[in-house]
Amino acid sequence: MPRPFVAYLRVYEPLSAFDTELSNRLRNVVETGPLVRSAVGEREREMWFRSQLSVPPRLLPGESADGSASPRTVKDVLVLDPQEVPGADAKIGPLVCPLDVMPRSAAALVGFLATAHPALRDAAIAVSVDAVRARAASVLSEQPSGAVHAVSTTWTVPLPWFVMFDYTRRRVNLAPVASPDRESSWRATMADAKARVTRAFELASSTFGERGPAKVLEDTAGWLEHFDGNSAVELDYGGLVQLMGDEELAGDSTCEDVNAIVDALESGDAETVAERFELLREFWGELAIRERYN
Repeated sequence: MPRPFVAYLRVYEPLSAFDTELSNRLRNVVETGPLVRSAVGEREREMWFRSQLSVPPRLLPGESADGSASPRTVKDVLVLDPQEVPGADAKIGPLVCPLDVMPRSAAALVGFLATAHPALRDAAIAVSVDAVRARAASVLSEQPSGAVHAVSTTWTVPLPWFVMFDYTRRRVNLAPVASPDRESSWRATMADAKARVTRAFELASSTFGERGPAKVLEDTAGWLEHFDGNSAVELDYGGLVQLMGDEELAGDSTCEDVNAIVDALESGDAETVAERFELLREFWGELAIRERYN
């Protein structure tokens, strides 16, 4: 079975950003064996299956019968060495990214309630809307930083996310398509990511208005504000690398194209903006077609 076609934007915080009890638990995970990056999609899928196969079914993946987080979720943490982040200070120690599956699912459930057709909503959720909203609010209120450490997207990647990264720093591994080692990702310090987002937002909003790309950038900037200043940010194609051949993946210029658009907006080069947008449309349009057929 292939990995889920999910990409991730993650924040890894230093252990010092967490309260003492949580920091000690996370330190234990760092020492005893955290989750492997390539296994995240399968782990999240497993948690969802378990929640639906439980008797009675759980409202949220990773939830115990009493509503607390399952003990199995303790090790649902990714760990990053700051030396693997361009410009990061190695002295800050290991950086950790909890998967935060329960709060992420709670937030997604609230969004589903707000947008789904009533018939679909009634078929998918057996409990009352008020009960779901109350449960989701309770889970989200318990999030230590006030925000989840990862956001995900299926089949594609929001183009504004790429402004946070130096395209020359891409990590790419052209392992076989079915291999968990196949990878395409970027990393940046929190300070660099914030500065890049701020610049891109100012240019996008003054050019295109405060909707579309500017809105995504504004939301992203607000999300980053919840985390420690010594954190690292990672954009990971995750399971999307299975949808691209070696030549396609190696030749992916998305990050370069997006940053070239930002530079062109600053210099007023409309021709470059149009050219780069066309390249992006062609590349990501192929994945959009596959999504429609699935």
